[in-house]
Amino acid sequence: MTTTTTLTANDIEIATRAADHFTRIYYAAYDSDTRLADLPHFYRPGSSLTWNGKPFQGAEGLKELVAKMPPTKHEVQSFDCHPIPGAQPPSLLITVSGNVTHGRGPAGNPPDTPPRSIEGHPRVFSQTFILVPDPTAPPTKPGEVAKYYVGADALRFVG
Repeated sequence: MTTTTTLTANDIEIATRAADHFTRIYYAAYDSDTRLADLPHFYRPGSSLTWNGKPFQGAEGLKELVAKMPPTKHEVQSFDCHPIPGAQPPSLLITVSGNVTHGRGPAGNPPDTPPRSIEGHPRVFSQTFILVPDPTAPPTKPGEVAKYYVGADALRFVG
């Protein structure tokens, strides 16, 4: 990686494309039946995760978290991306907001589920990622989106 302190319009455009690509494939993997096999590929052993205030470490911590979770359906409402100067390609700070439903939705809840239960109802979430360029990935061509992994991931329910 080359050290740099300024970002160009091209850096920002490539970072935005990378963030768009990442959010689409990440949440598709999260909501799939194969998420336990797919999601760990986004993380490394040193990746840190905080899920609604509870810390987890690396791909193994992610597996521990996701294995206990019912199926999910994420609806991303918006995302924002900021390249972090200092290296080329830059690390990326991505903030995502949207709704997530855990379980099969309200109609899939057992009849004795309390009416105010959050299970099966959409919840607003905010998730922040720091994506780090993957030094083990093959070099990218000029204008091509770099390969990244999740260095840090923090999710919070908003409501």
